[in-house]
Amino acid sequence: MAEGEGPAAVGADFAPATIIEAYRAGYFPWPHDAEEYLWFSPDPRALIPVGGIHVSGRLARTIRQRRFRLTLDTAFGHVLAACADRLEGSWITPAYTGGYIALHRLGWAHSIEVWQDDLLVGGLYGIRAGNMFGAESMFHRVTDASKVAMVALMQWVEREGITLVDVQVITPHTARMGAVEVPRDEYLSLLRDAVQ
Repeated sequence: MAEGEGPAAVGADFAPATIIEAYRAGYFPWPHDAEEYLWFSPDPRALIPVGGIHVSGRLARTIRQRRFRLTLDTAFGHVLAACADRLEGSWITPAYTGGYIALHRLGWAHSIEVWQDDLLVGGLYGIRAGNMFGAESMFHRVTDASKVAMVALMQWVEREGITLVDVQVITPHTARMGAVEVPRDEYLSLLRDAVQ
């Protein structure tokens, strides 16, 4: 495995079976262009402990105001496209998109959608393998919509008995919401328990 955050593997494809096997082994795809199949397993790895999400007072008020309607798995393709649209030079390539749409149809990939009236204003998507959920990407078109999606995700994983929520690499946004970094060896041990 590569040290730090560089690619750990190159090659293969984004077929559903390849992606699931990669997740179960601690890798996730992060292509850099349409021709590359790059796989990462960073050290340290970022996760949000189940039951450990941080909800600020302002975000709690937003949730109580019920400005948003939440759905699960009703607009997966739209969430994936919105995540790709928000990223200039997006790593969400056509091959990647095809693999994840297929995974959604097979019941492995899931999305949380955040609606305001009838407009999709935020959401996130990721992969479930056993009791692990790998959060891939999120987007928002109005303030707090992606944060509301993350809170909804963490409520869903608790109901589902999911024990590990992988957010891959820590960002200021995920850190504010409770993400922590763990050494890769510790992550892989948690992963083995979650995907058995």
